[in-house]
Amino acid sequence: MQALRERRQNRLRHKIKKHSYDKLRLTVFRSGRHMYAQIIDDRKGVTLVSASTLQKSVIKDLKSGSNVAASKIVGSILAERAKKVGIDVVVFDRGGYRYHGRVKAIAEAARLGGLRF
Repeated sequence: MQALRERRQNRLRHKIKKHSYDKLRLTVFRSGRHMYAQIIDDRKGVTLVSASTLQKSVIKDLKSGSNVAASKIVGSILAERAKKVGIDVVVFDRGGYRYHGRVKAIAEAARLGGLRF
């Protein structure tokens, strides 16, 4: 399963880098217990903004870091931090995961927060 996800991830990243190399990339990682999201500048190889359920400001009101509610909070915090830095347009990299559940919740919350992709 992991090898298949990595193949999908590489295929997706190749398409993103080929067609929109000048844009920043919002990438998502989903573990069994937590959700992570970050905005990366691929030209410089630098993470500009990040958010995860490991942060105390996110997990304090939640029972679990691996549900849709936690993912929505991560997405909204990421969008808020991106706005402070001046980022408004990104490309969404789902990291080989299906676009549903927790991954979809991060994307929708980031869109509601003002990010465009």
